[in-house]
Amino acid sequence: MILHAGDFVSVSAYSALCDLGRMEAVHGNSDSIELKRLLPERAVLEVEGIRIGLVHMASHGSDLVGAEMMAREMEVQVLVFGHIHRPLIEKGKSLLICPGSTTLPRMSAPSLAILEVEAGEVQGSIITLGRPSCNYLKVASSLAEDDPY
Repeated sequence: MILHAGDFVSVSAYSALCDLGRMEAVHGNSDSIELKRLLPERAVLEVEGIRIGLVHMASHGSDLVGAEMMAREMEVQVLVFGHIHRPLIEKGKSLLICPGSTTLPRMSAPSLAILEVEAGEVQGSIITLGRPSCNYLKVASSLAEDDPY
């Protein structure tokens, strides 16, 4: 099962992931109007007795207090969220997990997360898909190549 925490951006990207198998998804702030109409803002699903919450934006601050409060409000043991485009896993009262981003990571390598549910227990891990890159450095480098001096 694929869980997606939003920011598909286009319907074609959403459709391509749907073709891979069962997908549960919510919309993100960068998604098209069509996707925002199609997908919910929040979702809760149960996998082998584990309640998993799925949202795009779980917190407005740099800490995880908002995400933990959202997990409590949604009454979930796991909260999968996006928006920050940076991978993290934090285990407290709930398992908070942001898979990062495969296409637009922020200050991190492209990544995704794996959740494993077995015998009423859940584990999360981050899988990196390359090296970190900074779009600012790419732009600066291309400008330097064009500079005749």
